Amino acid sequence: MTTPCEAADQDAHLHEAAKAAETDQAAEVRDEKHDAVHAMSAAERRAITRHTLLALLAGGFLLLSLAWPWLSPAGARGDATVAQLLAALASLIVAPPVFAGAWHSLKSPSLHGVTDRLIALAMLGAWAVGDMTTAALLPIVMTFGHALEERSVLGSQEAIRALGRLTSGKVRRVSESGAIEEVAYEAIRPGDLVDVLPGARIPADGLVRQGRSSIDNGPITGESLPQDAGDGASVYGGAINLDGPLRVEITQVGEASTLGKVIELMQRAEAAKPPITQALERYMDAYLALVLLIAAIVWFVSANAQAMLAVIVAACPCALVLAAPSTAIAGIAAGARRGILFRNTAFLDKIAEIDSLVIDKTGTLTHGELRLTRACWQPGVDEAQARELAVRLALSSAHPVCRALARERTQSRFATLAPLAEARELRGLGVIAPTPEGVAVLGRAELLAQHVSALPPAPADIDGPSAGLALDGRLLAWFGFDDTVRPEARGALDDLRALGMAREALVTGDRESVARRLAGELGIETVVAQALPHDKLDYVLAEIDAGHHPLVVGDGLNDVLAIKAGSTSVATGERGIDIAVASADVVLLADDLRRLPDCIRLGRACRRIATTNAAIGLAWTVAVIALAALGALSAVASAILHNVGTLIVIANAGRLLRRDDGAIGAKPDSSA
Repeated sequence: MTTPCEAADQDAHLHEAAKAAETDQAAEVRDEKHDAVHAMSAAERRAITRHTLLALLAGGFLLLSLAWPWLSPAGARGDATVAQLLAALASLIVAPPVFAGAWHSLKSPSLHGVTDRLIALAMLGAWAVGDMTTAALLPIVMTFGHALEERSVLGSQEAIRALGRLTSGKVRRVSESGAIEEVAYEAIRPGDLVDVLPGARIPADGLVRQGRSSIDNGPITGESLPQDAGDGASVYGGAINLDGPLRVEITQVGEASTLGKVIELMQRAEAAKPPITQALERYMDAYLALVLLIAAIVWFVSANAQAMLAVIVAACPCALVLAAPSTAIAGIAAGARRGILFRNTAFLDKIAEIDSLVIDKTGTLTHGELRLTRACWQPGVDEAQARELAVRLALSSAHPVCRALARERTQSRFATLAPLAEARELRGLGVIAPTPEGVAVLGRAELLAQHVSALPPAPADIDGPSAGLALDGRLLAWFGFDDTVRPEARGALDDLRALGMAREALVTGDRESVARRLAGELGIETVVAQALPHDKLDYVLAEIDAGHHPLVVGDGLNDVLAIKAGSTSVATGERGIDIAVASADVVLLADDLRRLPDCIRLGRACRRIATTNAAIGLAWTVAVIALAALGALSAVASAILHNVGTLIVIANAGRLLRRDDGAIGAKPDSSA
C-alpha cells in the first residue's frame, strides 16, 4: 500500500483524539446549563398550571356573581352587595400571580413583565373605582390568553419532551448468559447488547452486531428515506427499526447520544432571545412611561375611568413581544424536522444575511474516508471471485484501505462473508493468508513483489492510495482509492448560487492538485489549499473585513477556528456533532449538503415572517390603544382584542411549521 494510506491511518488517530477532546469540552458546556434549563422549564410549567387553576376558580366565583341576581329569591335585599363581594373575591384569587409577576419584573425586567405591570395597574384602577367585575375579568382573560400561547403549536418545550419520549419505556437487554431481560431505558449502559424487534425504536446510539434491516432515521436526522443497516452499521437512538430483528451494541446513552445532543441544542435555542427582543427590552421602561402618560391624558380630558383602564390594558404589547420569538421558535422547530439544528435563535436572522461561502473539503464536500474508485483486473481473472477474496482479506484489517474494500460487504452477495481464518496483517505492508488455492496477498507493491515474480506496476492514472491483490504468485488486480465527492454536492452548490451566493471558496488542508481538481468538478473558482487552521481563520477574517458575511461549513475538527470566526457556521453530519455543540452555530444531523440551501431559505422565510409579525403587532397595539382612548372599547374588550392580536401573530408564525420540506422558499430568493 502506498504512503498516502499510512498518512490516512495517522489522520484517523488524530481525528479520534481531537474528537475526544472536543467531546469533553461540549460535555462541560452541557453540565453547566442542563440543570438550570430543566429546572426553569419545569417551574414555568408548574406556574402556568397553577395560574390557570386559580383563573378557573376565580372564573367560577365571577360567573356566580353575575348570576346571583337571578339565583337569589325574588325581592331579596342586598343582591348587588353579594354580587360585588363575589366579584371582589374572584379578583382577590387571581391577584397574587399578577402582582407577583409585576414585582418580579421590577427586579428582573422583561417584555412580559410590562404586561404584568400594566394588568396590575389596571386592577388597582378598577378597585379604586369600585368595578370589581372588571378587576376580576382582566387577569382571568389574560391568564387564559397566556395559557393558549404556551400550549399552541409553537410550544417548543412540548416538542422537546416529545423527543425525550422517543427513547423511554422498556429495553430488551441481552444478559451475559444470552438470556433476554426487559429493563428500563435508564438501566442500559455503553457496552450493553440489546435486541430491537421490527417496529420498535432503537433505545440509544450503537453499532449493529447481528441482523440486517431498514432504519427510519426521520425523527432524528430528518432523512425521508429508510437506510439499510447491517453488521457494523451505526444506528441512532430514537430511530425506528422497520423490517428485521437487530442486535445492537450500545455506544452512547443519555445526553452523550445523538438524540441527547439534539434535545440539548433545542433547549439552548429555545431559551435564547432573538435580537429584536433584546432591542425592545432596552426601551420597555420608556414604553411603560408613555402608556401611563396617555392613560393620564385620557382620564384628564374625558374624566372616564373606564377609558383610562381600557388604554392601560390595550397597551399590553404581547402581540409585539411575541412577533420575533414565536417566529424564531417556529423556525427552530421547522429546522429540527429537517435535521437542521440551530444553537440560538439569533442565527436564523444571521443566516438570512450571508453572501459568501467558505467550505472545507474532507468530510464536508467529500465523504471524509477512502472509497474504492477503480479496479484494474488482469486478463483472464474471474472478477467476482477475485473481489470476494479481496473483501475477505480486507475484513482482517482496520487499515483505511482495507476498510474501503470491506464496505463492498454491503452488497447482498457479500453480506455473509467472513475474514479468512489464518489471515495475518503485516503492519504498513498489507494482509496475507493461506488458502486452498495458494497464498493470498493484499497490500503494497513492496509486499506483492515478495510473492509475484515480474510484478506489473500499478496503472499510472491511479492518483491516490493503491493496493494490489495476488493469489498463488499471480497478480489479480490493482485497486485505486480516493476520498470521493458527495453525490449531492454539485446540486447543493447550484442551489446556493441560485439563492445569491456569488462568492465561494474551497479552503482545505489537502494538496493543491487534489483541491483544484475537486473545485473544477464542482465549479468553485477560489481555492486555498494546504491551509493550516490559522490560514483558514485568516481567510474568513479577510472576508469579514471586506464587508462580506461568510457562511463557514466544515466537519468541525481542523475547522474550529474558522467556524468560530464566521458570521454563521455549519457543522455537517455525525462526525462533527460533538464539535458543533461547542463551536458551530448550526448542525446538520445527516451528511446531506442539500440542507445548506434549506438553511438559507428557512432563515429568509423567518426574517420575512418576523418582519410581518412585528408590523402586525405594532399596528394592532396602536389601533386598540386608539379605540380605547376614544372610549370605543371597555377594559375587558381591550383584553379580548389584545389576545386576538397575539393569536394572529402566533398563527402567522405557525405557517413555517405547515410548510413541507420543499416549500421553504420554493422559489429562489436572492434577496438578503
